Amino acid sequence: MKILISGGGIGGLTAALCFLHHGAEVTVMEQATDLGEVGAGIQIPPNAMKVFAALGLDAALAETAFRPLAIEARMGRSGMELFQIPLADHAIKRWGAPYLNIYRVDYIAVLEAALRAQSPDALHLDAEVVGYSQTEHAVEVQLADGRRISGDVLIGADGIHSPVRTQILGAEKPVFTGNIAWRAIVPMAALGEYAPRPTACVWMGSGKHCVTYRVRRGTLANFVGVVECDDWTTESWTERGTREEALTNFEGWHPTITSLLGEADALYRWALFDRAPLPRWVDGRVAILGDAAHPMLPFMAQGAAMAVEDAWVVAREVTQKTSPARGLEAYQHLRQTRASRVQAGSRANTKTFHKRTRLGQLATYGPMWLAGKFAPMALHKRQDPIYGHDVTRLD
Repeated sequence: MKILISGGGIGGLTAALCFLHHGAEVTVMEQATDLGEVGAGIQIPPNAMKVFAALGLDAALAETAFRPLAIEARMGRSGMELFQIPLADHAIKRWGAPYLNIYRVDYIAVLEAALRAQSPDALHLDAEVVGYSQTEHAVEVQLADGRRISGDVLIGADGIHSPVRTQILGAEKPVFTGNIAWRAIVPMAALGEYAPRPTACVWMGSGKHCVTYRVRRGTLANFVGVVECDDWTTESWTERGTREEALTNFEGWHPTITSLLGEADALYRWALFDRAPLPRWVDGRVAILGDAAHPMLPFMAQGAAMAVEDAWVVAREVTQKTSPARGLEAYQHLRQTRASRVQAGSRANTKTFHKRTRLGQLATYGPMWLAGKFAPMALHKRQDPIYGHDVTRLD
């Protein structure tokens, strides 16, 4: 069985590796001329790490990543701790796999190396998929340069602006959330006493929040900040902002935050758009996964993890069912509800993180603080449905 995959990001590369694991042949088509990305951190929670353990890539990812000691929440200005959920060894004991923070470039490099080792000719760069056609027996993709490639199944892992999704469902109508996001990577050595703690920390405040954690074995600090704003609507990871704008957005915040912004060589910002759950992900021999199927706001650190889960399930179902179409329909049935729930949870966290009034902050963050002090197990249980899920054990 020959699987065509549009997109060479985390979802597409993981899908390729999952299909290879299940005995299929793969061809990955990526429009970029190389897989290097603008620097950013990303979190690999236990539910995604279980897939990589099944693929034999967990050690390679862990070697280049950073394992945070805890997930914690703090107030953005004072730095007051609201709660802390232990990770490190605890994540393995409770959820069956570690929790990692990793530089996205390193993440992609591990996946690319694994794909090239297993199937040296599978990855095609400078290959932009612009459309597809299909018959009862095959699917054919058309590339921007006029080439056509045929296979048994097409997987659209081509991101939020997915041409494959557009052909299945028509043009989308995303809704601007009124939030912009900032991101930066800073060497830990430049931050001195204000370096982020060895945790994955969310800092909450009035109309804004940010997340800090370490990547690349702890040598780099990653920053993502989200601010309510209505004057920037560019949805691009490569648009730069100025240091002055970023510092103004987080004026008066804890020195850990302002030091990160002050030391960053480059600051990028992009508008956050929300998208409703899609009615379907499948068209005959064609399916979408990851951001193409269920793009998420970045408020649960689960966007890429959901793509990784998708990849395992679609590969398993397509290779085990009696026909590609039945396999894709089974994949959609198994994945759509879970992905939609996580999508909704990410959306809800916007309001949780951005309480503007003292009363709203007390009503929301007060119980968090109390739970962290007197009922920490309640915080752990809230994560069980997400982190404890294991798609590799649903065979």
